[in-house]
Amino acid sequence: MGQIIACANQKGGVGKTTTVVNLATYLALAGDAVLVVDLDPQGNATSGFGLDRGDIVQSIYEALIEDVSVEEMVLPTAIAGLSIVPSSIALAGAEVELAPLPQRERRLSRILAEIRDDYDYVVLDCPPSLGLITVNALTAADAVIIPIQCEYYALEGLSQLIATINLVRNHLNPELAIKGVVLTMYDSRTNLSAEVNAEVRKHLGAAVFNTVVPRSVRLSEAPSYGLPIALYRPDSKGADAYALLAAEFRARDGRLATPSTAVASTAVNSPTTNSTTADPGPALRGIDTVASGGDAR
Repeated sequence: MGQIIACANQKGGVGKTTTVVNLATYLALAGDAVLVVDLDPQGNATSGFGLDRGDIVQSIYEALIEDVSVEEMVLPTAIAGLSIVPSSIALAGAEVELAPLPQRERRLSRILAEIRDDYDYVVLDCPPSLGLITVNALTAADAVIIPIQCEYYALEGLSQLIATINLVRNHLNPELAIKGVVLTMYDSRTNLSAEVNAEVRKHLGAAVFNTVVPRSVRLSEAPSYGLPIALYRPDSKGADAYALLAAEFRARDGRLATPSTAVASTAVNSPTTNSTTADPGPALRGIDTVASGGDAR
């Protein structure tokens, strides 16, 4: 049975879609069958794979609200073994339309049950909110990946996200695990990035992936060409980072690394600092239970 992985953080601009697009790409390059489901009304994962949202006839919206079979909307990408269920702007109103429906939190879980066995990984790109669509994703998922930008403000909503994950565990999906926390947009020139890195690891421990994604112009440019970084600039630091992340991700599942994912680059390994780490205040206090209730699969 394929794993369903939700990539969630209610704060925007933390590298959520970038992580979904590029992690999914390197998993597919390693030989896994991967499906990306774009749950964000902005549709950035859809356009990030080069699809024109204006040409899309059916999206995940039709599956969620109108009970159209999700198999009818799976589209191929330029990466062999990687497909996508696109998003559309209609999803912006889905929260309101889902509210009166029966089993509203479990609609996505029911939809994905049709196709999960066809893939090794189904990766869900969640919207930057903790509304019904994100709750649907967490209810459907086996595990969640949490991208955290290496800046203070990106940490402030983490306690709320963890609280939501624990609520979903308690009432909807007791098997929901933390697959891992990904530190993104790391800037080696700033003390703040090092401090955030150290503090997150102090509180979340083994839940944090060793691989750190650096701030990268190439990663920012790639979506404008409708390409994942592996096709746009495979020799860049951002490409190295996501190749390493995919290898580490697969290792957590006991899968062997392959040449396409075992890229060595010390520039994106977990940085260390000997400086005194500043206390970020309440932003990270009280979230040490991040990995409780499920293993870090």
